[in-house]
Amino acid sequence: MDPRKVAELKGFVQLCESNPSILHLPELSFFRTWVQSMGATIPSPPKTGDTCKGCPCGPPPTSATCPDPEPLQPSESEESEIEIDKDGVIEPDTDDPQEMGECENVEVTEEMMDQANEKKMEAINALGEGDLQKALDLFTEAIKLNPCVAIMYAKRASVFIQMQKPNAAIRDCNRAISINPDSAQPYKWRGKAHRLLGHWEEAARDLATACKLDYDEDASTMLKEVQPKANKIVEHRRKYQRKKEEKEVQEKQERIKKAREEHARAQRQEEEARQAGGGFFPGAAGFAGGMPPGMPGIGEFLKDPELLNAMKDPEVMAAFQDVAQTPANIAKYQNNPKVMALVNKLSSKFGAQPQP
Repeated sequence: MDPRKVAELKGFVQLCESNPSILHLPELSFFRTWVQSMGATIPSPPKTGDTCKGCPCGPPPTSATCPDPEPLQPSESEESEIEIDKDGVIEPDTDDPQEMGECENVEVTEEMMDQANEKKMEAINALGEGDLQKALDLFTEAIKLNPCVAIMYAKRASVFIQMQKPNAAIRDCNRAISINPDSAQPYKWRGKAHRLLGHWEEAARDLATACKLDYDEDASTMLKEVQPKANKIVEHRRKYQRKKEEKEVQEKQERIKKAREEHARAQRQEEEARQAGGGFFPGAAGFAGGMPPGMPGIGEFLKDPELLNAMKDPEVMAAFQDVAQTPANIAKYQNNPKVMALVNKLSSKFGAQPQP
């Protein structure tokens, strides 16, 4: 058995004696498992803080205290409120939905059509007189008589706009568009309703559609008012999305960097453990690269008081150091019973032939 390897093994044992917590290092997990499988008992790890003091894996002792964590700064990518002039924006109406006629499975006679047209004309006259509630009621009667005419709903929506009830107007315009999506009037009044609610993008979209289907000076004027506000919102959203994507890319890069650093650190620890393992578990007695699985000796070695006491002897230690540097010098100690007794006992435990 190579005395140099034995000396290294002895040094590891002494280190474990002076600081048993080293056995709980992650890179020595394989050693803990094997030693325990041999019947040895390993002391429980000491209860410490974030780092283990006095341990090679921990930082050197210091009296400095940890700095207080810096306060979190708001992220620039967080979407902020955009400042837009809300002049003319009103609170949404919360009335119950108005009466809607049934367009499906309904038969409208010519007499019903005539009556509906009469109600519509009366409603228009009421609007001219400024009686909005009367006009609203008359348009509702006309809708119930002939519920499949898109312009009826658009006309009633115009009354709701004048009554400052944009949500009701939107419901009427939705019905009108479902009946005739090529009619400009429902888009115009729905665009005005969205403008009252401060829905700038929806307002710009509906007013632009109305002008495309049938140019209207009133709709065009309002479109010129809401379009810049809608564009500002769109640009703000694009800026927020761009910052969000940049943040995600940065976080991904940081995760990759951290993962690489962790991988490199794990490789370094593995290399250190392998180098340490090459000293603690030498290829003794012809076992190149370490001892075979299940080979006894280490568990018994850690529990053998005779071996441990012998290795505390300065004379024995000096002999081991000498032989570790020059293996041929073992011949000088052939007549030293203390040294040779320990060498032979270690050799027998590792399966090597005793020294003559």
